[in-house]
This record gives sequence, C-alpha cells and structure tokens, in this order.
Amino acid sequence: MNANFTWDDLQFFLAVARTGQLSTAARRLRTSHATVSRRIDRLEFALKVKLFERNPRGYVLTAMGQRFVETAERIERETEQLQLDISDGATAQRGVVRLSTLEGFGNFFLADRLGDFAGRYPNISLELVAIQQIMSLSRKEADIAVSLAAPKAGPYHAEVLTPYTLHVYGARSYLSKHPLIRSRNDLASHRFVGYIEDMIFAPGLDYLGEIQPGLRAHFQSSSILTQLKAACQGLGLCVLPHFMARNEPGLEIVLPGEVELKRTYWLICHRDLMAMPRVRAVRDFLVELTRGSQGCFLRERQAHFPGQRQPLEAQ
Repeated sequence: MNANFTWDDLQFFLAVARTGQLSTAARRLRTSHATVSRRIDRLEFALKVKLFERNPRGYVLTAMGQRFVETAERIERETEQLQLDISDGATAQRGVVRLSTLEGFGNFFLADRLGDFAGRYPNISLELVAIQQIMSLSRKEADIAVSLAAPKAGPYHAEVLTPYTLHVYGARSYLSKHPLIRSRNDLASHRFVGYIEDMIFAPGLDYLGEIQPGLRAHFQSSSILTQLKAACQGLGLCVLPHFMARNEPGLEIVLPGEVELKRTYWLICHRDLMAMPRVRAVRDFLVELTRGSQGCFLRERQAHFPGQRQPLEAQ
C-alpha cells in the first residue's frame, strides 16, 4: 500500500469524519472547502481505499473509514501528547474545541467569562454552540457538551459540573396587578411563560407539571432568553434558573420557601478526547469556573456540592 500521506492529511480526515460536511470541516480547520476535498481525495488515493461515501447530505464513513478513524484518533492523541511532553504545556494546548451548552448556561454564565479563558489559553480556538438542543457527541458534532443528564451508556466521560436551583419569578408590574399568591394552589389562577410543549427536548426542562399538575404556559417560547424577557415585561410568571434571574431588578421570587426545583449541569465528553491537551484544558476551565461559583447557581449557599466524577463504561 502506498502510504504517501502526512499527519495533516489525517487531521483533514478526522475533521470530515467528525462533522460529515466539507464546509463545516473547512471552518474548523480555517481553510477552504476545496482544500478539504483535495486532501481527502489525496488520502484515499494514497491508501487505495474509499473512506467516505459522498451523497447530497454530506460525507458518510465507509466500513473501512470507520476502522481508520480509530487509527487516526490514536495517532492524534499520541501526537498531542508528544507535543505536550516537549513543550512548556501552553504551546501544546492549541487547536479548535467545540463546546455545546444549553442556552442559559452558555449565554448567562459562560459568555461573561470567556475573556478569562482566552487569557489563559490563547492558542485554543473555542467554538461555543449555545442553542436549545445539545449537539450530538456520538456524531462528533461537538467535542464537549454541558447537559442536564449523563448518558446512560457509551464510551463517555461524565462528571457533575454544578447543581443549580430554579424558582418561580414574576415581574413586580405583573404581581401588583394580579391576585396575591399565598400558596402553591394559587398558581393555577395565574398566567405562565414557558417552553413550547412539543419542543421540550430534555425531561429536565419540563418545569410546570412538576410545580403544579395542570399548569400550562400562556406564552410559549423555545428560548429561555425570550422567556426571561417575557417575564420581565409582565406577560406572566416564569420558572427561571437562579443564576439567570438573580440580577434582574424587576423580578421577584414567588413562594420562595415553598417552590424550588433543582437541576444539575453535567460535563460530557467522549473518553478518547479527554486525553487531548486542548480538550482537557477546556474541561479543567469549566470545572474550576463552575465549582467556584456556587453562590451564583444555588440560592441556598450552604447547599453541599457533590463533586464526584463518574466515568461511564461502554456497554
């Protein structure tokens, strides 16, 4: 077999294998669509095997391509470890890391602290995907995810980042014009802001039924940011994370001693990627950041942080 290819060719191969799209791989590699296509063709020619099936939806790994991913990722890990061994550490921590987070965590907590990350890791390019739905780690759409639940099985590293509390909030302008809320039963007579029911993608986001059976949102949005703004404008009561609502001067907690929900943010990554210095650096930053901000996430500061790591084995 003609093995006339370079490590750079393997980087192009892995980028396409992880994204399934030439254009997406090109953006991650900071190059052109045509260059990625040319390098994949060159690698297949050198190996004398077909690594991808081309179709209108993108590039799909062949059976041989699937096998080659394991080899390429092993070379990638060993190369990065070698760079770490012969450098001062900071130099080896370079490259692109895509982080997928829930909208609230990404926009209301992490975004304000990205300057700290850039100052500490100037050679890492962080891609923050803060959308309503967590991207798939199994399809390599992201390198690390911050989610509401750990995967039940698979080759993943999963650990608790932080618990956080949620409460029912209402704008002062709303509360002053509507009946006084003395108990949980009074909530049924009030308007609510919440998620679009058939677009709730994680059980942990289905708040209203947990607070009071039969509660329905009169104004619904797939975006927690929109829900926050709607609550601030007095459209209704809204269940919001403490770390999002605590700095809104126009909002008040309703029934603070009676109604409180608790959720947990998990950090999840494919176990093989955890050995990469750049991925490990992002993981370490997130863990340090969240565990040092418990007063932000938990309204009750005395709540104990579990802090255990839970690697999950493939089944």
